[in-house]
Amino acid sequence: MSEGETTAAAFEAERPHLRAVAYRLLGSTAEADDAVQESWLRLDRTGVGEIENLRAWLTTVVARIALNMLRSRGTRREQPLDARVPDPIVDPLDGSDPEHEALLADSVGLALLIVIETLGPAERLAFVLHDMFGVPFEEIAPIVDRSPEAARQLASRARRRVRAANLEPDPDLDAQREVVEAFLAAAREGDFERLLEVLDPDVVLKAELGAGQFREVHGAEAVIAQARSFAQVGLTGHLALVNGTIGTVTLRDGEPFSVGGVIVRNGRIVEIDFLADPERLARLDLAWLLDE
Repeated sequence: MSEGETTAAAFEAERPHLRAVAYRLLGSTAEADDAVQESWLRLDRTGVGEIENLRAWLTTVVARIALNMLRSRGTRREQPLDARVPDPIVDPLDGSDPEHEALLADSVGLALLIVIETLGPAERLAFVLHDMFGVPFEEIAPIVDRSPEAARQLASRARRRVRAANLEPDPDLDAQREVVEAFLAAAREGDFERLLEVLDPDVVLKAELGAGQFREVHGAEAVIAQARSFAQVGLTGHLALVNGTIGTVTLRDGEPFSVGGVIVRNGRIVEIDFLADPERLARLDLAWLLDE
C-alpha cells in the first residue's frame, strides 16, 4: 500500500469520530462534513508518518476548523445566538442508519444541541471536547488560546447551563412513543382536553421557521394554541426517531412541513423543538417517509 493509500485508510477509520465531534460543535451536518473534509486536506498535506496519535491530532484540527466556523458564523448572524434549532438526525422507528448511530453516540438530543447553540464558541468547544469526548484540558487550552485552568472554567460554565436546562427524557422509548402518539392524535382531532393531559404545565415549544424567524412559547395553553393553528393548515403527523428519541415529522400536501424533537418526562411532554425552515428541511433525507 502506498503512503497516500495508507493516509487515506487511516483517515477513513477516524471519519465517524470526526463527524460526531464536528456535528456537536456546529449543529449542522453540512458544516460538519465541510470541517471533516478540510481536516482531510490538512492530513493529506502532512501525511501520517510524523503523527504520533492520529485521532488526537485530527480531533484538534477539526476543533480548530469548527471554532473558526463558529466565530465566522457569529459575525454574520443577525438573530440572537439562541435562535437556532440545529439540524435534526431523523430515522424511521424500526432502526437508525449506522452512520447516524455513530453520529449520535452518547444520546445527543436535539434539545441538548439547542442549549449548546447558546454557548459562546470557546465555551462550546471546551464542553464538547472534554465532557463528550474526554479530551484533556491541557489539549483544549491551546485551541481556545487559554490556560488549562481557564479552559476548565469554560467547560464548567457550559456544564452548569446544560444541567440547568434539565434535558433528560424518560429512557423507555415505548413509553415516549405512547405519549407522543397521544399528542399527535389529540392535535389532529382537536381534543384539547387530551392535550392538557399529555403536556406538562410548564412545557416549552421552540420553533425555527426560516427567514430568521424563531418562536419560543411557554406553558401548556400557549403550546395548545400553536397546535390549534397547525391543525388548521392540514398537517399529517408521523412518528420518527429524532436524534435517537421519539419525535415527529409532519407533512403538508405530501411535503415535509416540520421535524420535531420531543422530551417526555414522567409521562408528559416537557419540551418540543421544531425545525420548520423549508430550505433546511429540503436538505434532510426523508425519502423513507415520503415513499411510504
